[in-house]
Amino acid sequence: MTLPILIVEDDPDGQALVSHVVQHLNITSEVVGDGEQASQKLFRSGQSYRAVIIDLALPGKDGWELLEDIRSNADTEDLICIAVTAFHTSKTREDAIKAGFDAYFAKPLDATHFARELEGIV
Repeated sequence: MTLPILIVEDDPDGQALVSHVVQHLNITSEVVGDGEQASQKLFRSGQSYRAVIIDLALPGKDGWELLEDIRSNADTEDLICIAVTAFHTSKTREDAIKAGFDAYFAKPLDATHFARELEGIV
């Protein structure tokens, strides 16, 4: 069995779109709405994931902080982390990759492009 992807997105429309794309690729997924729920899944549930798709602007613990937690934990430091954000600038993209994200996508997501790129990453 292949591992699921964890989707960390607070916007219901964003959750639906990303879930649909992942499902289209025949990959199971779990969706959480904030960084705290993501931390629970990643560090305390015992579940492993093949990748995590993280909205950078989350309530409470944001995507940047979640990435830092993932990269500083021996069990998750090599997990594929994909950033998505509506607050896109070329600097944000550059900062995300420098911070340790494996890929970056600006919202609104183009489902076809996102699916094609995601397939190559995960």
